[in-house]
Amino acid sequence: MTTKGYQVRHLREATVVPCPCGASHRIFTRDDTPVANLHVTEITDSRKHYHRKATEYYYILAGMGTMELNDDTVPLEPGTAIIIEPGTAHRAYGDIQALIVVIPAAEHGDEYFCEE
Repeated sequence: MTTKGYQVRHLREATVVPCPCGASHRIFTRDDTPVANLHVTEITDSRKHYHRKATEYYYILAGMGTMELNDDTVPLEPGTAIIIEPGTAHRAYGDIQALIVVIPAAEHGDEYFCEE
């Protein structure tokens, strides 16, 4: 946390890490605040997984694709917003840029992969 009472980041400065969803720009992480993560992720084909603790908020910024949520599928396009609660198996595929907020801030190890 900061002593200023605020933090400012720019996408171009964010660390880019590979993740099961694609390339993730980690703008704010647990190191910045335990409250939430803020990522911009480029998704082409992700592995189906779920989180036991985290709720994820996806907002599609660009591109088209599909999100599998348990046994359902929903189309993704710019302006689509999805809340994914803990325990919900999910994966996205297509050519998508998504803003993802994770609450509480993701802990290493809170990602469980489903059998394919």
